[in-house]
Amino acid sequence: MGVENETKGTALLRATGITKQFPGVLALDRVDFELLRGEVHALVGENGAGKSSLIKILGGVLRQDAGTIEYDGKKVVHLDPHGAQKLGISIIHQESELALPFSAAENIFLGREPRRAKYFIDRRRLHREAQLWLDRVGARFKANIPTRDLSLSQRRLVELARAVSMDAKLVIMDEPTTVFTELEVEHLFEIVRSLKAQGVTTLYISHRLAEIYSIADRVTVLRDGKAIATTAVQEATEDKLIQWMVGRELERIFPTRSNSPGEEMLSVSDLTKKGVIQDVSFSVRRGEIVGLSGLVGAGRTAVANAIFGAMKIDRGEIVLEGERVKIDSPTAAIRHGIGFIPADRKLDGVMLIKSVKENISLASLKDLSRWSFLNWAREKAEARKYQEVLQIKTPSINQIVMNLSGGNQQKVVFARWLLMHAKVLILDEPTVGIDVGAKQEIYHLMNEIADEGRSVIMISSELLEVLGMCDRILVMHEGRIVHELSHEEATQEEILYYSAGMHETGSRQVMGES
Repeated sequence: MGVENETKGTALLRATGITKQFPGVLALDRVDFELLRGEVHALVGENGAGKSSLIKILGGVLRQDAGTIEYDGKKVVHLDPHGAQKLGISIIHQESELALPFSAAENIFLGREPRRAKYFIDRRRLHREAQLWLDRVGARFKANIPTRDLSLSQRRLVELARAVSMDAKLVIMDEPTTVFTELEVEHLFEIVRSLKAQGVTTLYISHRLAEIYSIADRVTVLRDGKAIATTAVQEATEDKLIQWMVGRELERIFPTRSNSPGEEMLSVSDLTKKGVIQDVSFSVRRGEIVGLSGLVGAGRTAVANAIFGAMKIDRGEIVLEGERVKIDSPTAAIRHGIGFIPADRKLDGVMLIKSVKENISLASLKDLSRWSFLNWAREKAEARKYQEVLQIKTPSINQIVMNLSGGNQQKVVFARWLLMHAKVLILDEPTVGIDVGAKQEIYHLMNEIADEGRSVIMISSELLEVLGMCDRILVMHEGRIVHELSHEEATQEEILYYSAGMHETGSRQVMGES
């Protein structure tokens, strides 16, 4: 990395004419972009708009094909990740980049461990200082815990602790709240405001527009690789931002729920896994969307895993269409017509190095085969059918899934369960990392699934999503369902009240607006 002296005004970073092309895709098209010292600057746009490419260039992960970058008054040449870190640029990527076999403390100080006698890692100091950073970001676990044992939200806190521990001038946060609850989001905002007070610049990427209005000073909109607009947040309405992002106006985000649920499709009784979930009982009717809400760690995903056979339970009963069924593995769940879209689609949802076609047909190979031989023509026809139905943006059904945007990857997983004709579809954070346009498409798809008489169980940390989509909401706290709310009576305050366990104390004080 080389640096040329050239003092500039109040800009910490100025990118001019940034262009980046991948095979068949112009990811960034002569983008001009500026970050001021001490500001919180939001970057928004649909999946595939160029946001990730831009921040990877700013972080030295990618090199632009054309354009210049000036940082702290100096022109930067041949930037790489190590050089970016030396300049004071710290990035929290959307996809976790932690080393899972290592402890939280080791991940926080990876590559810059405190040492004794120059050659030996000072582990006592390592754990002590890591714990201080974890405490600062609100983590409630020990620094020596293996990262693989942490939940997705806890891993995100490790990444946040690592970022703020680097004494950075610029912190880039790419979808930092995708696995956070409303209360955890507000704690993150406190950290961002604290960084701002110290003169640190934050580049904040999020699909949740409410967060942009809560935390950002200015916002830049990207669309199809171009910088469409940069403006003060208070000068841009949400409708205007959406129009800039998608190139058109959107009707209301959440579709109207008009169907009447039918007879009981699925019921679970006394689902229990010691130390995880306790005495969980509920039912879902045909054509109904039921939400599981609660703080991260409340047991929502554990319930989903138990129903799908991905977690062994100590006791409990599952009844499907009036008959008791034994589901002790995902294979058994699929055989009974239960589908599951997990929260971490890249880790558990899609096979990244396989094609769109192969991912769609994965759960239906038996139905697409005859005498144990896969009918390739039928597999191809079905994949094309659902590509068109769900409007999956891909050059071909033979495209590798890792090359698709997050929203289109999620549609591929939906297509898998539609092809299988799942009776019950469990969705764990179905719109994580997805732009507002793709979210709307997912919501309408959920509505159509329910209208067809299937049942949907949705887990979401986004309260507006739960309120906008669910017929009933089951609130969990410490592994139990503690309250049920109808669509008509549910509010954000009521969900937070029960999620935080405040019903146990009798206090009606809600822990902050969401």
